[in-house]
Amino acid sequence: MSAVHTAIPTVLITGCSSGFGLETARYFLDQGWRVVATMRTPREDLLPASDRLRMLALDVTDADSIRRCVEEAGPIDALVNNAGVGLLAPMEGVAMPSVREIFETNTFGTMAMTQAVLPQFRQRRAGVVVNVTSSVTLKPLPLLSVYTSSKAAVNAFTESLALELAPFNVRARLVLPGRAPSTSFGANARPRMASSTHPAYADFMQSVFAGMGDAAAPVTHTQDVVQAVWRAVTDPTAPMGIPAGADAIALAQP
Repeated sequence: MSAVHTAIPTVLITGCSSGFGLETARYFLDQGWRVVATMRTPREDLLPASDRLRMLALDVTDADSIRRCVEEAGPIDALVNNAGVGLLAPMEGVAMPSVREIFETNTFGTMAMTQAVLPQFRQRRAGVVVNVTSSVTLKPLPLLSVYTSSKAAVNAFTESLALELAPFNVRARLVLPGRAPSTSFGANARPRMASSTHPAYADFMQSVFAGMGDAAAPVTHTQDVVQAVWRAVTDPTAPMGIPAGADAIALAQP
């Protein structure tokens, strides 16, 4: 993808403290891109030192934090909305503040970051927004009503947004990862899950968790997601939604 303002294109990636975001930042650096890696609390030791790397603080639920980050980042060619939080719990046990917390990060944070970079993309008539959602939006699954709906909203948002941006030569795409047990995503969600239990669902939850423990079941690896994001950013012919990971690809089959 060529950049109008610089010979070396720049990508801003949210949620780079671990997992998909961290490895996506590493890959884009390896490909010669300038990378703005963002996280709530920047850690310089996470990525190799490079004059093409900037680490910026960003809380996608905070409007002032978004404004400061986008200003500091300067012109970018691609935005990868990867920051997200998880929740696996029965709806009856989830307090509404927890529901709002999930949507503030996964849904409204993605929308706010997108809105913040659209003026420069539109004015330059170039750019791409890639929103990382989830393959759980492809098939109804138990204990995921809140999380799935937060990601399904982003799917619909992105598909509609793409139509608005097409006249300005700006693209919007989706990457839909599957379950990635090798990342810390599940561990980060556990405190939220612990406060969202309900005794009436204990046996049902146990049976769901047992099914997830099947070692033979296909899963998603971090590099599956990295490659899908790279394709979404750099390939103008990439489809609207790219499933990432063997399990995600299976769920996407008609």
